[in-house]
Amino acid sequence: MTSLRNVRLFPRTADAATVDVEIENGRFAAFTAAASAQTIGGTDTGIDGADVIDGAGRALLPSLGDVHAHLDSNRMGQTFRPHTADGTLQGFIMNDRENWRQGERSVRDQAAFVIAKIVSSGGTRIRSHTQIDADCGLERFIGVRDALADHAAVLDSQIVAFPQAGIVAEKGVRDLLDAALSEGADLVGGLDPLQYDRDPIAHLDVVFGLAEKHGKGVDIHLHERGSAGVFTFEEIAHRTKALGLEGQVTISHAFALSSNPASEVDRIVELVAEAGISLTTVAPQNGVLPQRGLRENRVALGLGEDGQRDYWSPYGDGDLLRRTWQLAFTNGHRRDEDIEDCLDIASRGGAQVMAGARPDGTALVDDARFGLGIGAPADFILVEADTVTSAIMDCPADRDVFKNGELVATGGHLVDGKA
Repeated sequence: MTSLRNVRLFPRTADAATVDVEIENGRFAAFTAAASAQTIGGTDTGIDGADVIDGAGRALLPSLGDVHAHLDSNRMGQTFRPHTADGTLQGFIMNDRENWRQGERSVRDQAAFVIAKIVSSGGTRIRSHTQIDADCGLERFIGVRDALADHAAVLDSQIVAFPQAGIVAEKGVRDLLDAALSEGADLVGGLDPLQYDRDPIAHLDVVFGLAEKHGKGVDIHLHERGSAGVFTFEEIAHRTKALGLEGQVTISHAFALSSNPASEVDRIVELVAEAGISLTTVAPQNGVLPQRGLRENRVALGLGEDGQRDYWSPYGDGDLLRRTWQLAFTNGHRRDEDIEDCLDIASRGGAQVMAGARPDGTALVDDARFGLGIGAPADFILVEADTVTSAIMDCPADRDVFKNGELVATGGHLVDGKA
């Protein structure tokens, strides 16, 4: 058992009361008023051999998740490289293909570098897409798969077999996706079936056919806007319901929900909710999702960072608290409750996406499955912050990150022996 003393649980005011937290078998077991605000000097052994950790009055926040990552394509920590893509989707894809082998680390080592950054920022879950095409075959998939396996002690992870260059447009990709699912991929991906592959029926036939064959989930990049995006949303929802895949399908980006009339957006949100489809966003400026409507319809929404300093853009640094700030900023939020909702998306929302669960209206501090309630996994961050909002606005660098009640990262680095 571990006793975490003198912390402020998800504080909403600067003078929030401190609590003591009991952790047993990696889960929250009790929250009680703090016995004493006096510091107790780091980690010690308490009554009956329990480890005692001094929270020092810090804020206790739920751990975060990057549920839309591309661990196989980033260049974080490498020599800076000027951006060279031409700005079109095809150009981005081919620029990556032409240059990814010039990285200064192997795919596995580079993925490990970024995983350490994500975990140290407070992220204890990752869903990563890995490119599978006629150029790289399964090479990038295997590198990321093995890096995630190396870090199983510090995070929960899923991997998507992702046909970045299309399925119809690239010969042999269907068989490569099939092989990746046999080799450990958790989900099969897709990309703009109408506007990129130009054959939405054939594209989705492969995606959902492989999901059905292997009993795996689906996560489709959908940049399609306007009526094109509505068409693909409808096709995905129809197939999800027909195959009984409620809770196993995710649409990433979902730009159709930011580029159609409000009445059409409302209709598509209801369709998504009925089919049990989840969504992910990377907090872009021009693709803000209707967070309130999604929440009211109990649609799971998670946050990701997408690429990080890769061949697509120089942005992204692996800091999930900073990406939570970006989500609040791009939505124009000012009120504390709206900014706290962004933290909920970055934390509990991502956990729900990965688990295939719908939000049920339970408060985060009472949620016994994904939140900070008794019985939930003890996955959390300790930071110096007055409130939840101030933690997101200030993004303090010094964070202690816990997975299943054990310290896995501190001061921006993984704890020795944790990976």
